[in-house]
Amino acid sequence: MDSDIVVHGKGVGNYHSMGEASEHLAGSAQCGDQDCGGNSPVVPRYHRAEALGLTCRSMTTEDLGFLSALYASTREDELAPWPWSDEQKATFLEMQFQAQHAHYREHYPDALWLVLERAGKPIGRLYLEQWPSEHRIIDIALMPDTRGQGVGSALLRDVMDEAAGLSKAVSIHVEKTNPAMRLYKRLGFETVEDKGVYDLLRWQPPA
Repeated sequence: MDSDIVVHGKGVGNYHSMGEASEHLAGSAQCGDQDCGGNSPVVPRYHRAEALGLTCRSMTTEDLGFLSALYASTREDELAPWPWSDEQKATFLEMQFQAQHAHYREHYPDALWLVLERAGKPIGRLYLEQWPSEHRIIDIALMPDTRGQGVGSALLRDVMDEAAGLSKAVSIHVEKTNPAMRLYKRLGFETVEDKGVYDLLRWQPPA
């Protein structure tokens, strides 16, 4: 069974006040009215994930409500002890989600923005940048009731297989305290750079 898959890309602050989140959001660009996923690239087929009933499709603006809820689910434990009302926490998390979304769109305009579904129900997201020399996983996250079922490891292996077929590496930033770190290490990712709170991990295909 895989560890909980919750990884957010480096450079997107987990702010600790509404003021910080508001300041970031005020200067961030918003996605277009139709498609938040850029130029609607070809969606890859991930065979291991498909064997578990998972499908992928491009993200659209209609997915923003789900994606906001998904983001909030990844920070529930962190915010649990905070002395805020549920309404304050919800407002704060929505502001953070919007800031993160705008940051990703600004810095990775050509990435694949994929919503993961099972039986027609959205269960997660995968944001993937396909550079000439490597695949960079920008963000991967699953809803709580889907974690620990092998879905995350299957999806990661699919990305690794695709990259290996192109003689590319796969890289991702992971917080040092993230439980998913164990999964990445088990799959052969190695720490190549210490980024403070984050480690930059990279997997190289067999020679």
